[in-house]
Amino acid sequence: MATDFDIVVIGAGQAGLSAGYHLRRLGLAPERDFLIVDHAPGPGGAWQFRWPSLTLTTVNRVHDLPGMSFAETLAPGSESAPAATAVPHYYELYEKRFDLRVQRQVSVNVVCDRTADGQSCAGRGEVLHVETEGAGTLRTRGLINGTGTWEHPFMPRYPGADTFAGRQLHTRDYRTAAEFAGKHVVIVGGGISAVQLLDEISQVTSTTWVTRSEPVFRSEPFAQEDGRAAVAMVEDRVRRGLPPGSVVSVTGLRLDERLRAARDRGVLRRQPMFERIEPAGVRWADGSFQPADVILWATGFRSSLDHLAPLRLRGPGGGITMTGRLATQVAVDPRIHLIGYGPSASTIGANRAGRAAAAELTGYLGISPDRR
Repeated sequence: MATDFDIVVIGAGQAGLSAGYHLRRLGLAPERDFLIVDHAPGPGGAWQFRWPSLTLTTVNRVHDLPGMSFAETLAPGSESAPAATAVPHYYELYEKRFDLRVQRQVSVNVVCDRTADGQSCAGRGEVLHVETEGAGTLRTRGLINGTGTWEHPFMPRYPGADTFAGRQLHTRDYRTAAEFAGKHVVIVGGGISAVQLLDEISQVTSTTWVTRSEPVFRSEPFAQEDGRAAVAMVEDRVRRGLPPGSVVSVTGLRLDERLRAARDRGVLRRQPMFERIEPAGVRWADGSFQPADVILWATGFRSSLDHLAPLRLRGPGGGITMTGRLATQVAVDPRIHLIGYGPSASTIGANRAGRAAAAELTGYLGISPDRR
């Protein structure tokens, strides 16, 4: 049997919880007017799966969810607590305080329109069908998608990758540097996670750092205008239907105390991308060769949107053309808002996007703001 809701929210990370909070503020009731579903076993979004060494002192700032501060959930002296426990604890308390009633473990397989006979995905109907494992089929007039990127790690294809005799893994699979002791590790990637893991692993074994372009380090703290410039660049891309770009390409990498120490140890000596992978290591175009036991791909993530494929939202530019005040609304289907996509792919961006999506979608659907 299908269950009907005005709005279904997919994902209970920062974006989904923000959307749920603002839907409640607009007078909608959870499990009656809207439903939040999440595939994970517990609260915390992707944070619950992060590596143990990622602590509150090393992670990028965790911004407060609307209506409740992160700091008030932290015990005294927990500044170095693992992010994988502290943030999920915060989310759990948040869900309870605002009675968001997230349904777990619910995996969304596909979202599509149905024809009049209800037998196949086609055309544009009045109702979206959200087919799940764990909650059956949910029928909804509007959709807020907050699935983020954690479930879609990106590993580029390189010649010879399938011949490599060592281990290949992605940032998503990383747990601890100790498992690489005594092995040479090639770390690929120029983002924040790449340099954090490079620093950790280089303290227990030898490493080679490889990036596509020359990293740009900056000594001064990031100013507000830097963040605004990065968000504006990504927003411009998605409004033109292009895939979101890299924020690091605008902000650069902050050369903090830990990275200064890594630089002094000679760890931040970047190499250009190799040409191919061989069974015993990697080889560059000039013929030079680096033996390796492990290749760690710190090459980022892509938006987890495969379940929306039947809706054919992507345009010829390879991305999804976005509109709305904060570029959360899908231009070709205003019933759908994507938060955690493009300019809202950060904890502070997700907060603002959740509010915008809730307001714009309820307005589009004609849901009265004084509904109780």
